[in-house]
Amino acid sequence: MTTTHVGQRVELARYRISAGERILHGQRINTVVRITDTPTAPGGRAYLVDRGLEEDGYSALKALVADYIEESEQRDEPAILVPGPQ
Repeated sequence: MTTTHVGQRVELARYRISAGERILHGQRINTVVRITDTPTAPGGRAYLVDRGLEEDGYSALKALVADYIEESEQRDEPAILVPGPQ
């Protein structure tokens, strides 16, 4: 039987779009770091932004968070969403 090791969920950053405030969380599950984007209000959708980032180091994590927030605020939607055809 395998044991799953779940680390504490850590708030990495917050950002605001017209739909409300959202939080980027980091969490290690077994040895894999996962980054999620979740709304602060109940009932909204959560998104898996990235996983496996631990292989790239802390500077990659910081860059991903900064770029993700900038793009999300510019687009006024979570950056993980693929823009539809124009």
